[in-house]
Amino acid sequence: MDRLENIETFVRVAQTQSFAEAGRQLRVAKSVITSRIKQLEDHVGAPLFHRSTRVVRLSDVGQAFLRDCTELVGRANNVFDQMRDARAGPTGTLRIHALTGFVLGHFAALLREFQTNYPDIRLELIVSDAVVDPVKAGVDCALQIFPAASTELISRPLFPVRRVFCATPEYLKGHGRPQTPRELHKHSLGLYSGYPTRDRWTFHHQGEQVTLYMSAALLTNSVHLLREYALDHAGIVCLPTMVAGDAILRGDLEVVLADHALSSFSLSAVYAGTSRNAFKLKLFIEQIGAAFAKVPPWDAAMIEKELIPVELIFD
Repeated sequence: MDRLENIETFVRVAQTQSFAEAGRQLRVAKSVITSRIKQLEDHVGAPLFHRSTRVVRLSDVGQAFLRDCTELVGRANNVFDQMRDARAGPTGTLRIHALTGFVLGHFAALLREFQTNYPDIRLELIVSDAVVDPVKAGVDCALQIFPAASTELISRPLFPVRRVFCATPEYLKGHGRPQTPRELHKHSLGLYSGYPTRDRWTFHHQGEQVTLYMSAALLTNSVHLLREYALDHAGIVCLPTMVAGDAILRGDLEVVLADHALSSFSLSAVYAGTSRNAFKLKLFIEQIGAAFAKVPPWDAAMIEKELIPVELIFD
């Protein structure tokens, strides 16, 4: 019996809550997963899971051993990766789930540089704004702005994601520039639908907070559609600076209510400590951190021109 292989299988079934999904991710048949779990249960002398046709959940014994087994698999995979990669260089496939707003406009150059540095690593990139559990989604890492779906996942902040309200000079000339957050109610608003605060918006100004409930003329899960909506002089939109930055710096869009700051999020790398590609993933995450640092370049350029404040606010 390969105990480490069986322990890794146990961890993967516990994380995915599915024998079939664990088999898919480990690239073996479901029957192999079943056999490995049975071997481990025979060795432990107790069932590790309660199983039915619909549900797979940990037994008390399985729950007691899961944390230690997770740490063991993570350490083992990291050691094996480093030994193999020190000899021949990092190879294999790295699967990444990334936000649309980050990928479009900022990511291609980083991918090219990473593949130049590590030509034997093949990248698979899934792009969407969905919040995913990387284990259940079968990816090594999710680049997202929302909290990890499970406390068992690691979440490493990479850089802040600011948000600003903005519109074209033509729109503001024709409809007026709001001076306070409440005046936004007089305008056609384009808002992103995926923020956890939903219709509630909190503005920070000189140490005070104003919270408003705002309805949108256009509510969408696409920040790029919001940018096009604004550029077509349709209204005032709220955009992440990583999406709006270029247009703002060109003067195509103007920040409104710049002194009424919205809270920021962190773009984080969310991943499981048991990833089989821990060493390759470490290299990838380090490259993102080095490329964008604590103040990403699109924010740095706007701060230099005093278009946005230096200070960040996190709720």
